Amino acid sequence: MTATHKNPGATHKTLGSLSVSPLSLGGNVFGWTADEAESFAVLDAYVAGGGNFIDTADVYSAWVPGNKGGESETVIGNWLAARGNREDVVIATKVGAHPDFKGLSAATIKGAVDESLTRLRTDYIDLYYTHYDDESVEVSEFLTALDDLVRAGKVREIAASNISARRLEESLAFSTSEGLARYVALQPHYNLVSRDTYEGELADVAARNGLAAVPYYALASGFLTGKYRAGATVESARAEGAAKHLTTDRGRRVLQALDSVAVAHEAEIATVALAWLAARPTVAAPIASARTVAQLPALLAVGDLVLSDDELTLLTEASA
Repeated sequence: MTATHKNPGATHKTLGSLSVSPLSLGGNVFGWTADEAESFAVLDAYVAGGGNFIDTADVYSAWVPGNKGGESETVIGNWLAARGNREDVVIATKVGAHPDFKGLSAATIKGAVDESLTRLRTDYIDLYYTHYDDESVEVSEFLTALDDLVRAGKVREIAASNISARRLEESLAFSTSEGLARYVALQPHYNLVSRDTYEGELADVAARNGLAAVPYYALASGFLTGKYRAGATVESARAEGAAKHLTTDRGRRVLQALDSVAVAHEAEIATVALAWLAARPTVAAPIASARTVAQLPALLAVGDLVLSDDELTLLTEASA
């Protein structure tokens, strides 16, 4: 059976009050490796294919010479304004890593959110992440600030990324005890060749508390698309990070298993890698980015590819 994109709307997942498609489109490439015109084309094709969940951050892409952060939000904001479709999409962005708004003090959060809203050309953010935990700030301070944003209507739901199990547990307990906005999702680094950060204590906290996981680097910087092979040269800003997995036994085992499952389904390797992730406990929607429209079909097809228990086991054991 050919794995083609049909109707991801049938498998929407819930993050608090939000309903999201099974693939979250990563916005880190917008204003970096994809200019505004290319970004608009990708966003248009993603929505036309049934997607509604767009992920960005205020810091994207401050690492590029000449950029200062906020470029991705600006591109997305211009697209929202041009298309007039704000109510049809779920916009997730993050606070805490922008060069001018580092950390999670209440003042930083409240200053950063207004800048993000301006760039996104909207008056509310659907899902607002603390990008990195800031252990110099008590959870009571940043959660109270985030709750203020929810009460003000600037943010609909809150979430966390790059946080320890201990601090996540502490944050959830504080929100519950004080009746404040509570994290509904967690964005961990998680994929077939990077399982150690999330699986275990952090995943257990998420499961116990009903949090949905929205993994980033779902395709390991492109390695899990299958285009990185021994002897192959790939022109990509992420080539060095992706190719390192070829030097590990785990990486080679995973590629072999992905090849086997992909052939059985006549599917793209990237689709299979995302389908494994989507089937993991707590995972709601993996994040993957596309620099071009041609890269999108393999990503969107995750909404239709169902792997058998044997196939899931094969991939899980290969990636152990």
